[in-house]
Amino acid sequence: MKITSIATDKQFKIMLFGLAQTLKLLALKDRKFKSLLEEKNFSASICIRTEDIGRTFTLHNGKVSSVGKKDLSADVVMVFDTTDDAMKVMVPWRDYQEVVDIMKLFKMDATGDEELVVHLTKILGSIVDNQVKYGTKMPDGTMRYVNNTNGGPVFVYVKDDKIIRITPIELADEDPDPWTIRARGQEFTPGRKVTVSPHTQGIKSTIYSKDRILYPMKRVDFDPYGERNPQNRGISGYERISWEEATDIVANEISRVKTEYGPGAIMNGSGSHHTWGNLGYWLSARPRFFNAIGTSYVVHNPDSWEGFYWGAMHHWGNSIRLGAPDTYSTVEDALKNCEMIVFWSSDPESTSGVYGAMEGTQRRLWAKQLGIEFVHVDPFFNHTAALLGGKWIGSNPGTSNAMALAIAYVWMEEGLYDKDFVEDKTEGFAQWKEYVLGNEDGVPKTPEWQESETGVPAHDVRALARRWGSKRTYLAAGGIQGFGSACRSATGAEWARSMVCLMAMQGIGKPGVNMGCLQQGTPVDTRFFFPGYSEGGLSGDYEGTGLGVNMYQRMPQVLTMNTVAQKVPRLRIPEAIIDGKTSGYFTDTKSIEGQFSEFKYPAPGYAPIKMYYKYGGSHFGTMSDSNRYAHMYRSENLDVVVNQSIWMEGEAHFADIILPACTNFERWDIGEFANCGGYIHHCYTQTNHRVITIQHKCIEPLGESKSDYEIFKIIATKIGLGAYYSEASSELEWAKRLFYGTDLPKKVSWKNFLKKGYYIVPPPKEEDRDPVSWNWYYEGRKKDVPEMNPLPSGYKEDFKKGLQTQSGKIEFVCNSLKRFDANDPERPIMTKYIPSWEGPHSGELYEKYPLQMISPHSRYSFHTMMDGKDSHINDILDHRVEIDGYYYWIIRINEQDAQSRGISHNQIVEVFNDRGSVLCAAHLTQRVPKGTVHSYESSALYEPIGEPGKSPDRGGSVNVLTPSRPIIKKSHSTACNSCLVNIRVWEGE
Repeated sequence: MKITSIATDKQFKIMLFGLAQTLKLLALKDRKFKSLLEEKNFSASICIRTEDIGRTFTLHNGKVSSVGKKDLSADVVMVFDTTDDAMKVMVPWRDYQEVVDIMKLFKMDATGDEELVVHLTKILGSIVDNQVKYGTKMPDGTMRYVNNTNGGPVFVYVKDDKIIRITPIELADEDPDPWTIRARGQEFTPGRKVTVSPHTQGIKSTIYSKDRILYPMKRVDFDPYGERNPQNRGISGYERISWEEATDIVANEISRVKTEYGPGAIMNGSGSHHTWGNLGYWLSARPRFFNAIGTSYVVHNPDSWEGFYWGAMHHWGNSIRLGAPDTYSTVEDALKNCEMIVFWSSDPESTSGVYGAMEGTQRRLWAKQLGIEFVHVDPFFNHTAALLGGKWIGSNPGTSNAMALAIAYVWMEEGLYDKDFVEDKTEGFAQWKEYVLGNEDGVPKTPEWQESETGVPAHDVRALARRWGSKRTYLAAGGIQGFGSACRSATGAEWARSMVCLMAMQGIGKPGVNMGCLQQGTPVDTRFFFPGYSEGGLSGDYEGTGLGVNMYQRMPQVLTMNTVAQKVPRLRIPEAIIDGKTSGYFTDTKSIEGQFSEFKYPAPGYAPIKMYYKYGGSHFGTMSDSNRYAHMYRSENLDVVVNQSIWMEGEAHFADIILPACTNFERWDIGEFANCGGYIHHCYTQTNHRVITIQHKCIEPLGESKSDYEIFKIIATKIGLGAYYSEASSELEWAKRLFYGTDLPKKVSWKNFLKKGYYIVPPPKEEDRDPVSWNWYYEGRKKDVPEMNPLPSGYKEDFKKGLQTQSGKIEFVCNSLKRFDANDPERPIMTKYIPSWEGPHSGELYEKYPLQMISPHSRYSFHTMMDGKDSHINDILDHRVEIDGYYYWIIRINEQDAQSRGISHNQIVEVFNDRGSVLCAAHLTQRVPKGTVHSYESSALYEPIGEPGKSPDRGGSVNVLTPSRPIIKKSHSTACNSCLVNIRVWEGE
């Protein structure tokens, strides 16, 4: 032991001497590194706790000197228990598990001014970071880097620290060949390239947008030590301040509200999406910081899956997917066996599946080539219908469940359903049949009955039912399954429930009978492990992310835990602040019953919200009845509002302090194309190639903007948590940590991955592809698809035998709802037709506002991303229209409705109801039925022409108009597609 100790002592001394020489050399060679050294003058001693071993460094005006002795009076003292511990931490090839263990056992410590401690760790990390080589030199003199976006991975060409162009990735010759599907005598192989979403094509323009926030800002009439003037939020202008002043204010406010009011006084919320990357996304750097300071988190609703989560889940489980089905290998099954696809409230050519770019377009065109029939049920003749053709059934909004019941009626009457499957694999069919046939309530749910509700002729519905019942049919309920407009309506839960019941009647899982639209279910390798963003990145959060499921044993990091139990439902934030109380229901993916747990704000013993730290996309464009948020921001109940944002848009205008974040092109990250992790399990089966990227830092951050990680680290440092937050690691080092927690090191070296920028996961051999979803259930076998759902405790018989429901079968009559509230008229124990509470049955309200507005996800922006910001996307005439120098959001209106109101094409109109009004450009069309208007959700702009919350918005934030009432009272949900409005010509008043 003594010999080993002496040897290690000597190695440590040599390493410290070498460190001194390295610092001096880099200061001479590397301008950027010298600049870092010049930022602060201080002394630092790196030493051993119980031995007289160490070296003390002095940094002065960028110059480095050192002496080989321990000095406990230095400005910073980094001390280790033993030289063995010190060597494990200090060497560049360190094992991070050992480092974390040393930190957790307090076998190392760093004392002194927190800012100097963190600065020292930044210098030590930069020794490696500043020397990395990456990117590819191109013949035209540009450097080609790799990055990733919400709409697909890209090549980024840079010259003189300026992005010249951004293009989709094209695979190199050495990359693996893609998969091939053989179907009906033909072969189908995707191209050797990657697609991107339309919104990604305009991303360069948003990086250099005039609306970028380049410097920290303070509202001009906000004085944290005097008058705060909350009533002027959204009205006042801003003045530029330094990072020092901005972060001092934020750090002081964090400490003040915690001390003055108590735990829970800080609320943190984010949008559902951010700029791409496992480290910089909203479930990584953000929760790491807010767990450290303690916060009342905003609880997200199951956004876009509302109907499946609150409704369909009770029929068949699938809680891991928010009630939607899995779709493994359904691309191959559909191309081989399917005869018809029914797209019901499904427009994958617009939604791109969620992060899936245009990968599915080619596959749907293959289906067309094979002669597979298409039917589109949607109030809007959407982009998928326009591309593929087939039969369009333009139903009235919010009435789809009536049509579904009528289809079931025809099947029951004419025997067009799988009786054996219903008998063996389902429960409660006889009781539901009594309702559908009218024996329960005296109203047979015939095609004639549904006609007055849906506006669809009875003969069309009867013809669809017969064709569907006699052909092997795929049902596409949403762009990716469960994700669709009808989910987000007053009748969304009943629509989703009826989709499950229809598929149960047809025997889901038999060849050619399943759910999907060729958007998911490619034969890529699902056994190769790389985490999605919901696995938590560097968060250390084992409760609010999927870190504890897949990464706890793979990526060493110190646990972070929020000590505040108080939570605020996202859709009720305004009520929490203005009224001081509200309640909501949790989104719990572990079980069916998790959604029954109501929580209340304020939580017992916690402080009211006094500080709101907003991060990411705007709620004005994405949450319902969004004038409420304007009123909330201007409430005197909020002492301070901080907004951390890339662009000056939406809610940034309502902040007291604005912190400028940079884009993912200006920082390091790592991530995979369309990989959400457990948030949408195996979401990357949308892609034709699994593309894993190191997201190169392509350019330096513009202006004084910083990465979210860096911003959080600065503030954490000012409240004594900088070293804890960062674990002495840079973003590049965190990316390296995550790399080694995946299967990548078995296939590619860190050095080569860093240089090239991406890795293509080879597809499995044909015989090793995943089984087709639901085939195991149809054939009565144990579950054989690669997902742990249900969890072991969710099974009733043998492990992997049956479904998550009480009976283990698809339930037409839901046992979970019987146990929870069998008499709930809004969510009965079996799906029934319940007219929309905001629609044609609304009496005087419908007379006043006779147009039903639907607002699905946009084709040309990803929520608020890529909209506004002087983006090239604005020039797309189907997105915005320029009138008198301003780009107006579009409202699509039937020509007859327009004519009766004196509205002409591209005229500025006011869309209004009791909740507010929005100025839009009228687009006259036959793509919506009479009585229906269509406008995409998620304008990035909220620009009231007068007082916020009380005047028309001309930015296009149509969610000003949508109702804040949930789909059903016992839920946390949005029903934005049940919205009555009227439209008139805007006269400029």
